[in-house]
Amino acid sequence: MSDLLNGKSVLITGASSGIGAAAARVFAQEGARVVLAARREDRLAALAEE
Repeated sequence: MSDLLNGKSVLITGASSGIGAAAARVFAQEGARVVLAARREDRLAALAEE
């Protein structure tokens, strides 16, 4: 893991599925603070729990 994203903030729209969800997981794993936005609240909540 590199320190490139550590402590940075990332806003992801469409985060409840597909590429948005995958990107959210990767950014979080790399140490970024991730802000999620999506229409499907149940899926968004599940992703936030991860």
